[in-house]
Amino acid sequence: MGLDRENDQDRDQDRDQFGDRDSHGDSPRDREAPARRDHAVRAAVAQGLLTEEQPVIALLDVAGIRASAAALRTAFEEVTAPGTAVLHAFAVKATPLVPVLRLLNDEGIGAEVASPGELALARAAGVRAEHTVLDSPAKTTAELRQALALGIAVNADNPQELGRLDTLISGSPGAGPRSPIGLRVNPQVGGGSIGALSTATATSKFGVALRDGGSRAWVVRACLDRPWLTRLHTHTGSQGVPLELMARGVRAAYELAEEINAAAGRRQIDTLDIGGGLPVNFASDEETPAYATYARLLRDTVPGLFDGGYGLVTEFGRSLLAKHGTVLARVEYTKSAGGRPIAVTHAGAQLATRTVYDPASWPLRVAAYDAEGRPSTAQIVAQDVAGPACFAGDLLAENRRLPLLGQGDLVAALDTGAYYFTNHYAYNSLARPGIYGFVRSGDDDGNDGEGGSAIDGMRFATVRTPQTVEEIVAESGGPHADALRADRESLPRDR
Repeated sequence: MGLDRENDQDRDQDRDQFGDRDSHGDSPRDREAPARRDHAVRAAVAQGLLTEEQPVIALLDVAGIRASAAALRTAFEEVTAPGTAVLHAFAVKATPLVPVLRLLNDEGIGAEVASPGELALARAAGVRAEHTVLDSPAKTTAELRQALALGIAVNADNPQELGRLDTLISGSPGAGPRSPIGLRVNPQVGGGSIGALSTATATSKFGVALRDGGSRAWVVRACLDRPWLTRLHTHTGSQGVPLELMARGVRAAYELAEEINAAAGRRQIDTLDIGGGLPVNFASDEETPAYATYARLLRDTVPGLFDGGYGLVTEFGRSLLAKHGTVLARVEYTKSAGGRPIAVTHAGAQLATRTVYDPASWPLRVAAYDAEGRPSTAQIVAQDVAGPACFAGDLLAENRRLPLLGQGDLVAALDTGAYYFTNHYAYNSLARPGIYGFVRSGDDDGNDGEGGSAIDGMRFATVRTPQTVEEIVAESGGPHADALRADRESLPRDR
């Protein structure tokens, strides 16, 4: 189950170059990240990535992504017994971009997918089946059949899905499935500060609710009746969920696995999928909480988890990518209303959907740059940073103290590498921005790669091309423009 380790020496060098730990040996810190970001913003302007036709772009820090992947691997290596099978599977929904998945795969990170589209992205990135996990509360029979045929790990969400697997597995050749099969359980340990991201509440839609009457006994019996059911999966939540609550959820799954194995008289459950969801600090450049902090908390809370008796799967997403993405947008106009300055930009609800609709839960840092991409030195004033969408609430920041923005200046929405520019909201038919990965000289292996260009030591490569208006028209039914015309010639005839 574990990923190949032939590149461990190269990864260790990456870790030394791109990340270190603070004086407490706890939080991994990439102290050069802010300087790299400033350099990338200026280089993006100099290289013409930000234009009249493309007034908003997204940037990804390749070195930062590598550093986070290294920190995750190291954190669990330090607490697990030698030889323990560990698969870190990136939650594809966080940043569904094929080049990102391929980069993570090169760094020893697999893929956790929750739809046919996400599975297709992982396969396009070259992620092997044995490094892929399928999770979803609504898998169709066709999705399950495909996963079983490919040998992808599957976590069943509920008794009805387990029934579908019974039928598919009984009808397949051989004594059991090629795929590792698990069952998701909800430990019902409670929620965090963001209810929508708390997945272990009493009424969560995910998994089998362990504290409901008769459920725990049902899970034990379901496993004993199915020798091929060898995994348990749990996930307590992500942003806003305390680490201690996450650890309690993992402990509940571990205790259930021990109970099942005792009843079976053998180690039937051999792997625990403990989910992911490490919260992200959106208040500063500090990458806290750290993977090492969480891994040590798990070791202290569930000692048996790391003694080599169980294989482990993790499914981190936001924490691997968030700090390494930046949305960069031009200020198109400035004005004032009620005495407050307003900068109207091209980045709003279409990119920062969660922030616009729930700013208290999803605050974003905003940085100001001049028209040439240099950090602004203008006077600090309270102002609004507005997006382009046609509703009053489309604000990246409200009454925020920033260097006073002028027409043609640039704003950068920081920490947007996950769940922002990749999960586009097509309000007003606004186009998806181009996404560009950047590498500074000395930060990579010297391979420019397709589409790379160099100026002033900063190279960019296209991760996703900007969406064109022609593509918007095609996605919006353009090829079927006459489908609803009221004449008998264009509408289907009654049969």
